[in-house]
Amino acid sequence: MLDREGYLPLGEYKIYYHRFGGNRATKTPLLVLHGGPGALHNYLLNLQELASEEREVIFYDQLGCGNSDIPDDLSLWRVERFVEELGQVIKGLGLEKVHILGQSWGGMLAQEYALTQPGNIESLILANTLSSIPLWVAEANCLRADLPPEVQATLLEHEEAGTTSSNEYEAAMTVFYERHVCRVPYPDYVTYSFAHINDGPVYGYMNGPSEFHVIGVIKDWDITSRLGEIKLPTLIISGLYDESTPAINKVLNEGIAGSEWLMLENSSHLAHVEEPEAYFAAVTKFLARVEGS
Repeated sequence: MLDREGYLPLGEYKIYYHRFGGNRATKTPLLVLHGGPGALHNYLLNLQELASEEREVIFYDQLGCGNSDIPDDLSLWRVERFVEELGQVIKGLGLEKVHILGQSWGGMLAQEYALTQPGNIESLILANTLSSIPLWVAEANCLRADLPPEVQATLLEHEEAGTTSSNEYEAAMTVFYERHVCRVPYPDYVTYSFAHINDGPVYGYMNGPSEFHVIGVIKDWDITSRLGEIKLPTLIISGLYDESTPAINKVLNEGIAGSEWLMLENSSHLAHVEEPEAYFAAVTKFLARVEGS
């Protein structure tokens, strides 16, 4: 199976991409959007299993992440610019049609791009994502309330003091992550991605110091009222223990007419790692159904 990587020019910068499969491409490629914002594509790399001789699976590192350029210009880290970048990547890779799989922040980006109605999206797969940061924060606070009292106290103390880079805060944060981000030991490709999420300024500037303390530029992001404008075949995937809670995914499912929702009973935020067989089977069936219609 083909395995190609390279760089796309993006103005004065370059964007890294990695393409798998498609030696005899007859099916629409699957373009995978990583989360963060500011993570690397690496933690999603097991999704290459969805590639075949007939279908490409394509990853890229968004600007400021991974192998792509990491400028120090904070004005670049805006939702609108990442939406423009996605369109430029699709055009630069010569993709006439795509299925888009967006995980977490990648799902937010996929929705924003779909709302521009570009005409080149065949379907959306919104994995472990959301339509409202205020709702995300409210749900995160509910999940935090179930943490041990001493963990809650440590988190709050360091958030109020602005010392979220401390070892104590990181240890307390890990308790939440083990419950609601990934409930199995991290594979190497996930460990690598998480270890490098703060190599650039994107995560801290756009999101904040942790998954549940969102104080960056996306803190007020909310497109819930516009979900009805998305008129594409859509598969929603979440985990029962996901920080993207059932309440969050219910909003997505009810807002996007005709969308399907799969909640994996033994997964949290990295369902593709925690229950890969069920995840891959669901995506494969969904793509076949979309293309069959």
